[in-house]
Amino acid sequence: MNKGIENYTSNSASYDLVCLSHLRWDFVYQRPQHLLSRFARRHRVFFVEEPIFHDGETHLDISPREDNLFVVVPRISHTNRETRIVTDVQREMLAELFNSETIENFALWFYTPMAMDFAADLQPSVTIFDCMDELSAFKFAPPELIANEKSLLEKADLVFTGGQSLYEAKKGKHPRVFAFPSSIDAAHFEQARNIEEEEPRDQQSIAHPRLGYYGVIDERIDLALLDGVASLRPEWQFMMVGPVVKISEDDLPRRANIHYLGGKTYQELPAYLAGWDVALMPFALNDSTKYISPTKTPEYLAAGKPVVSTPIRDVVRPYGELGLVHIAETALEFIAACEQALQENADDRLIQADEFLSQNSWDKTWSQMANLIDETIAPQGMKLAKA
Repeated sequence: MNKGIENYTSNSASYDLVCLSHLRWDFVYQRPQHLLSRFARRHRVFFVEEPIFHDGETHLDISPREDNLFVVVPRISHTNRETRIVTDVQREMLAELFNSETIENFALWFYTPMAMDFAADLQPSVTIFDCMDELSAFKFAPPELIANEKSLLEKADLVFTGGQSLYEAKKGKHPRVFAFPSSIDAAHFEQARNIEEEEPRDQQSIAHPRLGYYGVIDERIDLALLDGVASLRPEWQFMMVGPVVKISEDDLPRRANIHYLGGKTYQELPAYLAGWDVALMPFALNDSTKYISPTKTPEYLAAGKPVVSTPIRDVVRPYGELGLVHIAETALEFIAACEQALQENADDRLIQADEFLSQNSWDKTWSQMANLIDETIAPQGMKLAKA
């Protein structure tokens, strides 16, 4: 069983944590933010993003987000991009970070195998690959990503996976793979059960019943399913909350009962959830969703909402099998599941959901990860980064 944050046991290791990520810290608040914010309670954390190319000078932008947590953005001039190999510039800028911030004893945390192009020569005390998605299956994935992941798996001391399906896919490729499915900040989303203030302005005038989704809207969303259900139930209102990424706005189904409300902050989500009658996960069944373990599943449940999802493997097991989430695939099945969700007994659902979620907090996930890292660190001390 995972240990709570107050039971973090190996508190003697002192190190900085350098994370190399393909995600932006300020984009969507999800797994990296939950975990690394907790690491920052005990360690300096440097979250290194992919570069931004601009007209100005090449420089490193280091800015604090929370106590002990710094977002690092390489800003590379268009001139450097045109005249130099970008990974060489990134390697130099990473060395600059280590020198300017006096990073000597450190753990190296990867979210993207592509960072191996400029970080392979670093010598941390421990290397962690937190594999939260099968990135090679995503739209516009670099062709060299698979080879880079192979190299990263050879370098890594620990591999964490964002779900059980990913664990099963990776466990034969490394001797120390651990499954850490999506966890929950229950107190944050439970606010949706008792919010009494005025609804968000862009949602308050929309009629009920409301069926909502929040998250990135990209190739993982079954737009045809959304369109089909919306056309068959014009009296239902569909809330689509989140940024549109990697697909064209022109690809989105447009109907009077589908409402695209744009991206919202993590802090705003409970207020939107509070006004929904059913929470949705209309994911497409394709290569990009084969291994996903949606963080929103426990978040919807903590908010007290009935949930309807397509048969994503890590949703079917355990949520569908436990009766916590309605599973449906076709438009007609989705409609039937939503109708059932609209009529179910809320009290029974809350009791069952709360019992399940009580064993599934981000504090517990962080604690177990932190102990594994400390147990892995060589007792003779930390290694230094190569200059």
